[in-house]
Parts: sequence; structure tokens; C-alpha cells
Amino acid sequence: MNSLWIDNYCVKYLFTLTKHHQEFSMKYQGSPTFTHSQNDKVGVLVTNLGTPDAPKKAELKRYLKEFLSDPRVVEVPRLLWWMILNLVILNIRPKRSAKAYETVWSDRGSPLMYYTHDQANALRAKLQHQHGDDVVVDFAMRYGSPSVDSVVDKMLQQGVRKLLVLPLYPQYCASTTGSTFDAIAHSFSKRRWIPELRFVTHYHDNPDYINAVADKIKAHWDEHGRAEKLIFSYHGIPKRYLLNGDPYHCECHKTSRLIAQALGIKADEHFTSFQSRFGREEWLKPYTDESLKAFPKQGVKSVQIVCPGFAADCLETIEEIGEENREYFIEAGGERYEYIAALNADEAHIQALTNLLESHLQGWTTTPENTQLRSELAVSIGAEK
Repeated sequence: MNSLWIDNYCVKYLFTLTKHHQEFSMKYQGSPTFTHSQNDKVGVLVTNLGTPDAPKKAELKRYLKEFLSDPRVVEVPRLLWWMILNLVILNIRPKRSAKAYETVWSDRGSPLMYYTHDQANALRAKLQHQHGDDVVVDFAMRYGSPSVDSVVDKMLQQGVRKLLVLPLYPQYCASTTGSTFDAIAHSFSKRRWIPELRFVTHYHDNPDYINAVADKIKAHWDEHGRAEKLIFSYHGIPKRYLLNGDPYHCECHKTSRLIAQALGIKADEHFTSFQSRFGREEWLKPYTDESLKAFPKQGVKSVQIVCPGFAADCLETIEEIGEENREYFIEAGGERYEYIAALNADEAHIQALTNLLESHLQGWTTTPENTQLRSELAVSIGAEK
């Protein structure tokens, strides 16, 4: 074998390796719209859980598959859960869930979607009034559309170099807040130029949030009077998550205690419970539905229920709490049942969230930069734009 053939082979091999390396390196997304003359911007991304695109079986199946495939949501061995999810749950639950969503769907779509949209618009107006157009505000859903990845991409293309993420979950939970961080991290892992990041993990004891919930309850009392007992109902999680170190249970109880203090009510006048469980595993107790069935036998005939863990009304508050649990209570002998709506896009809620965001934006507010000079200097050393 002559040396010339070997040399040619080596050159071709190295060329092939280089080509493959270039193709591999291109997996990281760049910023094709970037110019040196653009202003660097601060981004504020608010997120919530998500919703199907329509109250139809096919859309529910797609949404539930994404949601229930998240290992943060269901901590069960993957192979076992894959079989349960794909062979059982996704063949039964989508049709039933679609009927439930139909009861809360409106011309604007899913309540969670349009309330989150309204919240983002209101926050954008307040923050841009204070800081100008160099603050970009948008929203995303952890599951479904608009996805975290797609909105992060849109914000980066708009020139966002510093990103503040606010998951709209007042109480931290690995299944919600932790999963949102995973989605942000996954999006960043594909990008060549990663922005600075700040991430709000919880605001369960934030005074403005506490007062906004308390004031909403007071307004309801002013119009309808008080019931015998005020119920704080939070979304449940398996008890095993608490035992493994999740602080969610403790933060829910702290929220309840602080709201009760703001209202000036005694310990026996309020009650904290947990809703929305599924499966046979033990979840956080007491359960909301079972408690409501038991109250009339204990002499409690009137209740008012509020869900401080939900930043916006959705299926779990409107249908499950507003309708389903009402039936449990009345059928058990209860006489008066009232659901107090979530904060949604109420002015007090928007102001509380704005104050929270402002506290996390400290030191990040944009300062004017001579972008023309920056562009000229960049071009002088070879930049195209």
C-alpha cells in the first residue's frame, strides 16, 4: 500500500470527521436576528400549568400524555408508568376530561388560558410604563401551547439577554415549580447564547399576595356575609412527596395561617384541605371532598371555599370546587356553599405580582447604551451586522 494512497485516505477521513463535527456543533441554536445595533432587553416570563387546545378527546389525549409523562408529576418507575398511562389512562380519561372541559369552555377558550393571557397583558402594561419597551413580558404553559421553549425562543429573538421567570404557583412544589425549571433548563440546553436567569421559586408568604387573597375574601363577605367555616383548598400531591422533602405541604399551611391572620379569624373558623387526587396512593390529607361530606354531620351547615394555590381559575376550581364538591356538601346535608373566585387578573393581584417582579428585577433594569458605537466597533473588526 503506497504512502500517497494512505495520505489521501487520511485527508478524506479528516475531512469527513470535520464535516460531521460541524454538523454536530450546529445542534445549538444561534440568534439569527441578532444585530450589534439592537438594545439588550430584560425578559419577564410568567408561566402556568397548561390546558388542552380544545375540549375534544384528541386534544385531551395529547395534552394528558405530555402532562402525565413528566417524571416530576408522577414519580413511578418509567416502564411501569408507561404501560399504565398508554394502555389504560389514555384510553379512558381523555373522553371523560373532554366533557368536563366543555362545561368551563367559553368563546375565549379555556379559563386558565385567557386569565393567564390577561395577567401577562396587565403585567406588561405596568412594567413597560415603569421601564419602557426594553422590558419584554410574555407567558407560556408548561404543557400544551404556548410552550416554554417556543416563548423563550421568541423572547431571545427579541433581544432578551436577561430573563426573569415567574411560575404562577405561590407554593413551591417539585411537580409544578420544579418541572417549570426543568423546561427552562431544557430550552437553554439547546441554545448557544444563554441569557442570565433569575427564577422565582415561590411567594407563598409574600405580604402583597396574602393581602390580595384576604381582600378578595373580605369583598365576598361584604356582599354575601360570612359562612360558619372558611375552607382553604389546595391541589393535592402524594404524601410520599412530602416525606421525601417537598416543602409544598408546609407552605400551603403557612399561606392559610397568614391569610387567616389578615382576616382576623380564629383557628376553628378556617380549615385547610387538599383536592384533585387520583390513583390509590395516599395523598396529602385531609381531602377536600371527604371533609365537605363530613362537615354537615359535625354541625357545619355553611361553608365558603377559596383556593389560594391557584393564580387563575381553571377546571379544578370552577368545575371540581365550584360544582362537584358543592354537590357533595349539599347531598350530605349542607345548606350553604359558596366558592370565592381566584385572583385572576384583579388589579390587586396584578399589583402584587408587579411588586414581586420588581423586587427580583433589582439591578437588572436596562440602562441606555450607545448601540451605534457598538455596531461600528463590531463592524470594524469583521462583524456583518
